[in-house]
Amino acid sequence: MVVSIHGGGFMMGDKADPMGTSGVDQLLAAGYAVAATNYRLSGEALAPAQIQDLKAAVRFLRASAATYALDPAHIAAWGGSAGGSLAALLGTSCGVAELEGADLGNADQSSCVQAVVDWFGPIDFLQMDQQFAGTSCPQTHDAADSPESQLLGAAIQTVPDKAKMVNAITYVSATSPPFLIQHGTADCNVPPQQGQLLYDALVPAIGADMVTLNFIEGAGHGGAEFLSDANMQALIGFLDAHLK
Repeated sequence: MVVSIHGGGFMMGDKADPMGTSGVDQLLAAGYAVAATNYRLSGEALAPAQIQDLKAAVRFLRASAATYALDPAHIAAWGGSAGGSLAALLGTSCGVAELEGADLGNADQSSCVQAVVDWFGPIDFLQMDQQFAGTSCPQTHDAADSPESQLLGAAIQTVPDKAKMVNAITYVSATSPPFLIQHGTADCNVPPQQGQLLYDALVPAIGADMVTLNFIEGAGHGGAEFLSDANMQALIGFLDAHLK
């Protein structure tokens, strides 16, 4: 099954939004169950509430596997933008107690996932403006009112420990699951180098055959290129290789 995580800068969005449900029909046709998830937005609760909610959702799905005819041993996380960031964090932080949110229910179940699809997710917040320096893209992530700063409750450069807490790279290990990372080369919201950073951290830990990084030429922050039949088939091929 696939846990779908919506984007929206951690501050808006909903599991029912069209952007959050695009591509689901192709997954269903390929034989996957899909669970669209919500999580507390930054205006409701600061990090790590978002990842705790998603871990609780995975635990609920495992606890309910028999009810919904799911395979609890083969679960992938998939998201775009903020959803990609959270999918990556869900993938690497298996067993990290401070992110678990065990009091949210089904503490006897695992929140680990067996594969991750990260579409253009911000990973290392502290490097984003630096990576955009010298380009025509705005450098606004360090500002106190940026989505990332609102998620952490302060300007990101003033709370590096909090930024590290929600950085998927922090928890990369030899037990991290396979990853498919895709990023548009013309993305002016999240630097394409964010995907490269995650790839470079994962390869030494789990091997190059377990991590795929695709830069989609000319694509921006999402768009039709990601949802094309060819790209969705590549995504499904990745899931088939690692979940079935």
